[in-house]
Amino acid sequence: MRAAIISERNAPPVIVEDFREPQPQEGAVLIDVDTAGLGGWDVLGAYRLGVEYPCVIRGEGVGRAPDGRRVYFGERSVLPFGAFAERTLVPQAEVWNVPDDVDDKTAISMGIAATGAIVPLEKAEIQKGEKVLVLGATGTLGQIALQLARGMGAGKVVGAARSAEALGRLKSRGIADDVVTLGGSDDVAALKDAADGGFDVVLDLVCGQPMLTSLKATNWGARIMTIGTGAGRQLNLDIADLLFRSLSCIGTGQRPPADREQIWLRLLKIAKEQQIQVDYLDFTLDQAAEAWAAQVSGPHAKITASIRR
Repeated sequence: MRAAIISERNAPPVIVEDFREPQPQEGAVLIDVDTAGLGGWDVLGAYRLGVEYPCVIRGEGVGRAPDGRRVYFGERSVLPFGAFAERTLVPQAEVWNVPDDVDDKTAISMGIAATGAIVPLEKAEIQKGEKVLVLGATGTLGQIALQLARGMGAGKVVGAARSAEALGRLKSRGIADDVVTLGGSDDVAALKDAADGGFDVVLDLVCGQPMLTSLKATNWGARIMTIGTGAGRQLNLDIADLLFRSLSCIGTGQRPPADREQIWLRLLKIAKEQQIQVDYLDFTLDQAAEAWAAQVSGPHAKITASIRR
């Protein structure tokens, strides 16, 4: 079968015409893949532990099960298979039926990314009218998080990141009430100004210096929810900045499959009710190397690929 293959760690993918086919296996489902999704976890972490090469780009996707069901599957294909191939093999518990009124790209974006947004936001228990900051707001998870926070009752949602252009798109479309381009002469002052004083909730997708900076622009009682470490994992934290505030580091994907499926189904309904907007960059299987490079560069969009010719 045709597949996008990683030959060794940190190598870009190449298209192989005759990668071996997955075979039926008890407790797993063979899936003919229609659409695959690529995320930061693929290029940053999916090939670090317990992986033998060559392997297919894992990704997540939508396809057809042998009984004709249209299904979504996350990035848990049985190794060495994955979403960026004509067929994959996925543990049965990770294969979820896609409602007829949900398109492939929505099913994918409401999977890993949206789960990463809703879990910490719900733990933050946003109160009506509170001000919410999303650090790293221009990616798929950040875009979704801004909209979910508003739906949870936030009075003001602000996005912060380093790309002024991508932030400008969020503001012009009404996804964010205000935006802050980080890396200026006084990021703390810029954040306080955007918050009209201080934030009550920070969803931190990057950690590092941006998170430390955001602490200084929060109100007493603020809840800081860290779920990503793209800007650095080690902190030189002045504990005084955390007085009367709380900082939580949350893992969003390590839950039983049945729990994640219910979150996903709930997100599909929310996406329809709130008309959640997500930017996409679309590729084909033959363009897997370009899709990979776009993800590495930070696309400010969800990358998807059509697998069938």
